Amino acid sequence: MLVGGELIKIRSNSWKKNRFYKLQEDCKTMWHESHKAFRSNQTFSIDDIDSVRKGRQSEGLHKYTDASVEDQCFSIIFKGRKKNLDLMAANKDEAKQWVSGLEKVISNMRNLSRQQKSEHWIFSCMRKADKNEDNKMTLKELKHFLRQINIEVDDSYAEELFNKCDKSRSGSLEGSEIKHFYDLLTYREEIDVIYEKYAQTAGRISVRDLLNFLLNEQREQVGMADALKLIEKYELDETAKQKQHMTKDGFLMYLNHEEGSILNPAHKSVCQDMTQPLNHYYISSSHNTYLMEDQLKGPSSTEAYIRALMKSCRCVELDCWDGANGEPVIYHGYTLTSKVLFRDVIKAIKEYAFRTSEYPVILSLENHCSVEQQKLMAHHMISILGDALLTRPLGDTMPSSLPSPEELKGRFLIKGKRLNKLDAAFNNNNVIENDSVSEEDEAADSKENGQKAKAKKSKIKLAQELSDLVIYCKSVHYNGFEHAKDNQAFYEMSSFKESKAANLAETSATAYIHHNMDKLSRIYPAGSRTDSSNYNPVPMWNAGCQIVALNFQTPSKEMDLNQGRFLPNGMCGYILKPEFQRHLASQFDPITLSKGPWLKRKIFHVMVISAQQLPKLNKDKQKSIVDPLVRVELYGVPADTTSKQTHSIDNNGFNPMWNENFQFDIHVPELVMVRFVVEDYDSTSQNDLIGQYCLPLTSVQNGYRHVPLLTKRGDVICSAGLFLHLMLLDAQ
Repeated sequence: MLVGGELIKIRSNSWKKNRFYKLQEDCKTMWHESHKAFRSNQTFSIDDIDSVRKGRQSEGLHKYTDASVEDQCFSIIFKGRKKNLDLMAANKDEAKQWVSGLEKVISNMRNLSRQQKSEHWIFSCMRKADKNEDNKMTLKELKHFLRQINIEVDDSYAEELFNKCDKSRSGSLEGSEIKHFYDLLTYREEIDVIYEKYAQTAGRISVRDLLNFLLNEQREQVGMADALKLIEKYELDETAKQKQHMTKDGFLMYLNHEEGSILNPAHKSVCQDMTQPLNHYYISSSHNTYLMEDQLKGPSSTEAYIRALMKSCRCVELDCWDGANGEPVIYHGYTLTSKVLFRDVIKAIKEYAFRTSEYPVILSLENHCSVEQQKLMAHHMISILGDALLTRPLGDTMPSSLPSPEELKGRFLIKGKRLNKLDAAFNNNNVIENDSVSEEDEAADSKENGQKAKAKKSKIKLAQELSDLVIYCKSVHYNGFEHAKDNQAFYEMSSFKESKAANLAETSATAYIHHNMDKLSRIYPAGSRTDSSNYNPVPMWNAGCQIVALNFQTPSKEMDLNQGRFLPNGMCGYILKPEFQRHLASQFDPITLSKGPWLKRKIFHVMVISAQQLPKLNKDKQKSIVDPLVRVELYGVPADTTSKQTHSIDNNGFNPMWNENFQFDIHVPELVMVRFVVEDYDSTSQNDLIGQYCLPLTSVQNGYRHVPLLTKRGDVICSAGLFLHLMLLDAQ
């Protein structure tokens, strides 16, 4: 890869051109030639790559290449909205080398510690600042470098720093002088203070000192053996290691790894009971999954399904309509959104459903097709999904409750209309007398929203072949909680428009929670959200709703909360609801907060200490430096929903320090989401987002913790982070 090679870049049937690609020596950047006069050399960062896909798995390659070159093709999928890069190698061996090579480089980059990422970033900025590439740094280059890393210093300070390091008085820094400059720059005063407080053994932290730190500061239930393991793992100085001591560098290394992260490491893998009924879990769910952008004219794509599934989304939506040549298509009806074949979507779902999570995927069908094309839909699902498609209830007898995610591992469930009761699956005489059903609530709502509506139909014809595939998620209209209690079977579920759900969550919270204890509920955004914006999912979770469907394609605070909600439990797309949302004796009401086991008053202390290496927002402006502030936001029951923020710091995105303390009173900790937001303060307009991170309060580790930062699209910002002190205590 360092030598490089020719690949064919493919954009259409007529646009297929040879281009030379090569990995730069920093192993972080790909270079490729461009035949555009104004940019003959182009690069992209390995950090910008989301994944590499072998074969003709992108829509472009599927459309513009022949099946015979399957083994020669691969796609580079970028984070955010940057277009895929579709490539073809000369032969299958070359393609294999490129794919495995890129995957290895990406994996190496992702497995770097926070400290290593930080060093990588600083040295790449140094390289950019070294304009004449002589491996030396003049005063002018040093000033340029400081602006690159997002720190504004006056000329006299830059000169003082330069002279302090220029021991040779040569007018440029090189070798050990650059190392000295780096050490001065990356010095962390706040780490020194903590280290010196606990270094009670000849100026060093001994294994006993470290244990004191872990017990008293980090509030961890550990012993001497655990402290020793950390020294073995993170101490680089062999002499110190032999003495069972930890140096300052080893201590910083520990704080920068997962043991020093805000997220409890035990929650990074599946750690919850996965054997309870499906309705006892929050389920990561997407609305109009096929859309890449807005709801009116944006593209529909299999890529949107792949992206949602790779984020462990476990319920995807398919709006099905009659297509040309008898083939059903998926798109947003009555709009100008493009169409994608139903068959191609099912193939993409089959391929990517269980890459990041082995737990079941629900296909939520909004069916507008004729009976003939419905039969074809059923045929495609049966033939493509095979044994993974659930076509009858588990076991030999009629069940009385939903199965668990554990029992349904690797299976697909169809949500939609069914012509008869589930008991018929055990009855060979499965004759349907009436083949008409009321249409889906969401379909009726979208018509009401006037998208070139035809006359509203209350009934649609349903093919028995499609009906028979609906097992545990039969769609029924909501007619009130009492009606549901008396008439709704455990496998029947209702969908609620966001406004209806919000109203029920506010006015009938306890009844809604009880309904969701043995039934599934799906919530969907209002049809008026044509820009694919999102509603607040928190009140819906508070009411125990499981399938809270959001527009995954739209970066928003609501999607940050969704990503945070499903961050623990191995990011498997299922989160076990709190016990008081699962057992009928509960009288929990998130609005009135009557006394009960859910009321566990806590005090949450947050000290915002510092941030490291925040990215520049306006890279085109050399002198544009951020003025960061940090806001701590809490979302939960209304009594727990609040926020507090620090002051802003002028012209320092590299190592700003706040040392500000906040205190929050918590009533129902099991429902609280914590979101940390870093913004660039602007006195004349709205602040710009620098980065954010969200997680449940129950996954927060106490003590001194580093917090990674994500972009608005939820991708990790490699070198950036916050350093906080956190403490969740029982209220007196």
